[in-house]
Amino acid sequence: MKTVADCRSDAEILTTVITAAMFFDGNQNKACNYMKDHDLVPKMLEKSHFNRRLHGISMLMNDLFHQVGMILKESSDCTEYLLDSFAVSMCDNIRIFNVKLIKSEEYRGYIASKKRYFYGVRVQLLTTKSGIPVEFVFMPGSASDVRALNALPLNLPPGSEVYTDSAYTDYTAEDELFETSQIAFKVMRKKNSKRKDEPWNQYIKQCTRHYIETVFSAVTSLFPKSIHAVTYNGFLLKIEAFIFAFTLRQAFL
Repeated sequence: MKTVADCRSDAEILTTVITAAMFFDGNQNKACNYMKDHDLVPKMLEKSHFNRRLHGISMLMNDLFHQVGMILKESSDCTEYLLDSFAVSMCDNIRIFNVKLIKSEEYRGYIASKKRYFYGVRVQLLTTKSGIPVEFVFMPGSASDVRALNALPLNLPPGSEVYTDSAYTDYTAEDELFETSQIAFKVMRKKNSKRKDEPWNQYIKQCTRHYIETVFSAVTSLFPKSIHAVTYNGFLLKIEAFIFAFTLRQAFL
């Protein structure tokens, strides 16, 4: 027989997680106490039970995010999107050998802009031109950006244009996406590219995709100095909650 505590709805669990990401630096315990003290969720689950329930509905949160993303894509008149990645470290480089969440050289990556290595994941993030995330996927730290073209759903309306940097150069994937889905990839071309841009096209691409760096700064500003997690899946869940919270704030608040 189920107790009253066992009957907490999935909506209450997810609302508490989003509240934690939006207002409590991802501290779910503080969010639980807040929701209980203010009678928003009067019969809040205990910490361990809450975590088990959250992990049990992790796919629901992912599906819900992408459903919201689909609504935003369908309701928008703009067909221009931005794609790029940012790194999230599990620990400092010097502590890699002590990390317990996951052990694999695949998660050791390099941040070219900062000229340093990190141990963690890359978040491949697709946003609207105005900077609202609509799709994301987690990749190991060492994964190249090109791999995201096969990992992301890229469920976009025909005629959409996706602006990326040169790290996403894959002529075969570009041609296939355009032929099958009518999605045009506007990649910043390198000097030695086989498909060089005219100067005005290069300028348009550079100006359009420049905003993605501001989006990353805004998303990561929600992150605490270090993301506390006991398991690898818990670590990903917290990052996902931060992205979801940012999307809701930008789109509806």
